[in-house]
Amino acid sequence: MSIDVRFIERARYYLGVEYPAKIRAALKAMPDEAVWWRPHDEANSAGNLVMHLTGNVRQWIVSGVGGAPDIRRREVEFATRGGVTADALIDLLERTLTEVDTTLARVTPAQLLEPRSIQGRETTVFAAIFHVVEHFSTHTGQIVWIAKMCGAPGAIRFYDDANNATPLFLEDGRGDVD
Repeated sequence: MSIDVRFIERARYYLGVEYPAKIRAALKAMPDEAVWWRPHDEANSAGNLVMHLTGNVRQWIVSGVGGAPDIRRREVEFATRGGVTADALIDLLERTLTEVDTTLARVTPAQLLEPRSIQGRETTVFAAIFHVVEHFSTHTGQIVWIAKMCGAPGAIRFYDDANNATPLFLEDGRGDVD
């Protein structure tokens, strides 16, 4: 398998399986009130971060790479202070990531070096995908941290504690972290 095909495949795995499984586990481990908890007024809650991720990934991949209209309202992602349940956030994330996967499935290796203008930045399809995977990873970690701070101790596990090596989700998409 060529490196360009492998790159697209790994991006689809991280955005379609690994990161959403971790976010789903984190949100389900949190009490309802903790989803919108902020350590201070300038920080983001787990709910804000999920809304931000859906806006960002849709803007960069579905619109920027795939050509769909850009309908993002970034200010709402951070201004929201509640009113959306963890289940609704998970549904929003999963619906958005389905669009992302459909878009990435259509990307050919030849398109990776095509130029794009996203958020006023000149980039390439490759750099846009790379940026989104990195960005998603950062905020996934923040959501998991919030859940560990606010949720039940030990409620979030991503590896089998017996040998510290077996992920609770598999690369082929089977498995879950619940």
